[in-house]
Parts: sequence; structure tokens; C-alpha cells
Amino acid sequence: MADAGLPAILSYAGRVTSPREQPVPVRVGGFGGVEGLAAFLRDNGIGQVIDATHPFAARISRNAVRACSMAEVPLCAFERASWEAEPQDDWTHVSDVPGAVAALDGPGKRVFLAIGRQHLGDFAHLAQHRFLTRLIDAPSADFPLTVAEVVVARGPFRLEDDLELMRAHGTELLVAKNAGGAGAEAKIVAARVLGIPVIMIDRPELPERPVRGNVAEVMDWLHARLGV
Repeated sequence: MADAGLPAILSYAGRVTSPREQPVPVRVGGFGGVEGLAAFLRDNGIGQVIDATHPFAARISRNAVRACSMAEVPLCAFERASWEAEPQDDWTHVSDVPGAVAALDGPGKRVFLAIGRQHLGDFAHLAQHRFLTRLIDAPSADFPLTVAEVVVARGPFRLEDDLELMRAHGTELLVAKNAGGAGAEAKIVAARVLGIPVIMIDRPELPERPVRGNVAEVMDWLHARLGV
């Protein structure tokens, strides 16, 4: 958007304490539900919305569809393609985080819990496992996992680094959300190379909306809307 000289506001949820610097104005935090987002769009004269949230940020994506309908603002989703299992992969598909928790109800293993910070507490009672997790921010005092090793790092991650990480920690099982894209794919490929099983959390169902699979296609949609 900045390179194209188009005015934009970037909205962050506020889950990361030190987000990357951006070349457009930034706002942080929620909107107050569907009605609050619709009011924000109207009050700020927003002409188009690009939903580029994480594929698992289902609430804001659903709210955005409804708010844009209420405010009569066109919306386009930027949604990277899902990862697909290859013949040598050993994936167990589950529909949501509770499904992943249930899949770990067994003997203790060294588990790479690669699901981000938000749902770690759901796994806290599984004390038989030794967890490895990777976070953007250092864990706070209320970090929910008692038997865990934490790596603080920001992606994108390289295959050789994730191979080294998983070997060093003796990883026996990977739990991941099917986020898609190249930035977080290294752990999936590393599990394939090392023969490590994966519990793959499938994406949530979202309302029908225009979807584009890469930035160039989103910009084409935007230019067509703007007539420039």
C-alpha cells in the first residue's frame, strides 16, 4: 500500500508487545464487536477493507464480513493456501484446539507445541508431556505450561534452523495449526524430513467472501475497485 502511494490504516489485534515497524499508520486493539467495527469504518471514511488476519483469527474475520455488510464497504480476504500433506507425511487431522488436546491424551512425549501463545493454557493439564514452544515475546509470569522449554524468536524460520531445533530437543510429535504460507512452513518440512508425526489443526469455517491468495492479487482487486 505504501509503495503504491495509497492511504491505509493497519490494524493490529495487540497480541504482540513489539510489532514490526510499518510504513502506514497503525492502530492497536479491538473495535467493540461488529457494531464497533462498522462504526469505525463509517467514522473514518474507509472505502475498502482487506482482511489479512491469520487464518485462525476466525472471530475478527467473521465480524469483518458482517461489519462491512452493515457499513456497505467492500471486503477482500488475503488468505494463503493451506499446507497439503505429502506421501511421506504422518498427519492426524483435528478440527480445533480441543481436538488437539484430546489427541495428546496418552503417554508422555516431547511435543513441539507450535500453535502460538493464545491456546497454550488448554494443554497445561497434560503434565505427562515435555513441551517445546516458540513465542515472539518472552513468556510472562502467568505462562501456563509448567514443563516446557520456550524459544523466543520471530519468523520467518529456515528449514535448517527448525531441523536443528527439533533434533536438539528430541521432538517426537509436532502440533501445528494449518496456517499455510512459507514463513512458518519450515517446521512442517522438518517434521517430514525427521519422520515426526504431526497433529494438524484444520482451519475454521469462515463466511463466504472474496478471497485472493497473494499480495499481487489483492492489489489487483484494490486497483480495480479504485479505478487506478
